[in-house]
Amino acid sequence: MTRRYFFERVGAGFLGAAIGYLWTHDGLITSSTGADKEEGPLGQIAPRLPVKVNSVIFLFMCGGVSHIDTFDPKDNGHAGKMIDAVGFGDNQAKMLRPVIPILRTYTRYGKSGIAVSDWFPHVGSCVDDIAFVRSMYTEEVNHFPAVIEMVTGHRGRQFNHPCLGSWISYALGAANKNLPAFVNIGRPSSPVQLTGGYLGTTEAATPFGTGEVPVENLRTPPSASAQREKDLALLHQLNAEFREHHRTEMEIAARLKSYELAARMQLSVPDLVDFAKEPESIKSLYGIGEKDTDAFGRQLLLARRLAERGVRFIQICHGGGGNGAWDAHEDMKSHGPLCRQTDKPISGLIRDLKQRGLLSSTLVVWATEFGRTPWSQNTTGRDHNPRGFTCWMAGGGVKGGFVLGSTDDVGFSAVEDRAYVSDLNATILHQMGLDHKDLTVVVNNRPVRLVEHGYGPITKILA
Repeated sequence: MTRRYFFERVGAGFLGAAIGYLWTHDGLITSSTGADKEEGPLGQIAPRLPVKVNSVIFLFMCGGVSHIDTFDPKDNGHAGKMIDAVGFGDNQAKMLRPVIPILRTYTRYGKSGIAVSDWFPHVGSCVDDIAFVRSMYTEEVNHFPAVIEMVTGHRGRQFNHPCLGSWISYALGAANKNLPAFVNIGRPSSPVQLTGGYLGTTEAATPFGTGEVPVENLRTPPSASAQREKDLALLHQLNAEFREHHRTEMEIAARLKSYELAARMQLSVPDLVDFAKEPESIKSLYGIGEKDTDAFGRQLLLARRLAERGVRFIQICHGGGGNGAWDAHEDMKSHGPLCRQTDKPISGLIRDLKQRGLLSSTLVVWATEFGRTPWSQNTTGRDHNPRGFTCWMAGGGVKGGFVLGSTDDVGFSAVEDRAYVSDLNATILHQMGLDHKDLTVVVNNRPVRLVEHGYGPITKILA
């Protein structure tokens, strides 16, 4: 048996059996927008709050975006002065650092007149649909632990905590039987952004790309004939009997479930990722076809298509890998190209959702692991700043044209309406009808919750 023949047989055996079973029991899946929704709740927790949001599109900028150069305007009254950064990070000694000037200009947009920097003019044009929280804070000063804290709601790794998308998948289950509940697009900063943790591998993110093959091994081998699929349906029945006798084996159950989902995706995903029927005007809205914005624009258009098909949590990581592309220690000018890559696609996403009537039931979240300091490290760049930064939300029952909280005069510390990163998670859950206190599981005989710290949902930004 040749290596090629072996892998062909094995691949067709796993996925082919599942496809044969699905064809036998379901018939070919033809709907991609509604008829393929599951009947009844499939998750572990029934929403007991009003459900305002069906899908979340979580835009994560990897590396720490400078809030004072983007969405939190400050004057340059302190530029050139030495600032005492005592207590920054783990340092308790006196530490003087020079405040570097902000080179951005801010313009007021919309009826609300909210100021946004010249790096985000397209997002600025959407401010009347956005609620900005300028008083976010976190406890961790370094990238990897700060990312963990943001996406899991916990500091440290005493437990293998799941990320927010996995909690939502666990709590609510999939709304579309042909697609996963939790999808990730783009390279993350950390594998923790994708993990199901102690909830199990079935709740982990399913990675999607945006090229011709968005999901690896998606297509059935050409050698798999229809008759062969029918024959392999028997194998699925044997698998089902095996699962019945070994129902306590979580990993076995998870593996079989993943194969069945993979089979359904083979039938539904090719249509999902085919942009050929999208009007040129929509592609232009996202910046598709333009040098700077094509890649991210395609990711956000795919996110919209996932949301309208009922995927619960769509996470898009921009600039991932290592510490993240937004890590601007050397020169703040490095933010410029990243802003150009993301500005038009983000505004295109908001406008597209709104014109389709989907923005009211879709929550768009823009976040990063921390902000950046007003001072430099003897360069023209900025250091990490967990004490105060900006995140924002659009649609999904939040107040548009609204600003909550503030940082101090130089943008170092959140001083008004402070919101811890887990409060952001609690707010997202609240809009999906979930009380964050309900998301509790027992790990090693100890109850563990998604959100154990913070103040709860940021209710002041909710409509």
